[in-house]
Amino acid sequence: MKTLGLIGGMSWESTAIYYRLLNEIVRERLGGLHSARLLLWSFDFAEIAERQHAGDWQGAGVLLIDVARKLESAGAEGLLICTNTMHKLADAVQAAVSIPLIHIADATAVAVRGAGVNRPALLATRFTMEQEFYKGRLTDTYGLQPVVPDQAGRDMVHRVIYEELCQGVVTGESKAAYIDEIARMRRDEKIDGVIMGCTEITMLIGQQDFDIPVFDTTRIHAEAAVGFALG
Repeated sequence: MKTLGLIGGMSWESTAIYYRLLNEIVRERLGGLHSARLLLWSFDFAEIAERQHAGDWQGAGVLLIDVARKLESAGAEGLLICTNTMHKLADAVQAAVSIPLIHIADATAVAVRGAGVNRPALLATRFTMEQEFYKGRLTDTYGLQPVVPDQAGRDMVHRVIYEELCQGVVTGESKAAYIDEIARMRRDEKIDGVIMGCTEITMLIGQQDFDIPVFDTTRIHAEAAVGFALG
C-alpha cells in the first residue's frame, strides 16, 4: 500500500470526512484491521481563506507548494489536495514535486461520464463556480457541460459553505435552499445530475435528496486515492 499525503484543513470539517472515508474504503477492500497509510498536513484555514478572498492565489500557492514538498520528503507517494477550490493551484503543486497528484476534477469527471450524465449542476465555492480552472477541465478534457447557478444562487451556495459548513453548522433551512436551487436548475437549465463541487457540501445534501445522479466529490476523490494507493 502506497502512502498518501493529504493537504487538508481547508476546511478541517471536510478533511475529517476524508480521513474517515480513506480508512473505511481501505478496510472495505482489504478487510480485517487494515487502514490507510496517511500523512496529513492541516492548514489553519483562516490563512488560506483570507488569500482566496483577496485574490492572492500566488501567496496561497507558495503555502501549498511548501507543504507538498514537506509531505513528499516525509514519505508520501501520492498527493491529495482535500478541497475542490484549491485545485486552482493543482498544476503548480504538481510541478513542484515528483510524486503524482490525484486530481479531484479528473476523478469526478470519470464518475460523471460513467453515469451517462452530460449537463451536471456544479455547486461549489464562488471561485470554483465562476473561474475556469475546474469547469474548463470538465469541458475541455472530458466533454462535459457543467452548469452553475445564477448570481443569486451562487451567492447563496458560497455563503452557506463559508459561513456555515466550514464552521460545522448544518441547518434545514440551507439544505432546503440547496434543494430548491437544484429544482430551479432542473426546470430552467435542464441539468441531468449534480456535482457537489465543494468537499463540505456532503455534510448538507446527498443522493437521498434527489432522483437524478449526485456526485459526492469527497467520496469520489477518496475512492480514487485508495485505488492509487492499492495499485
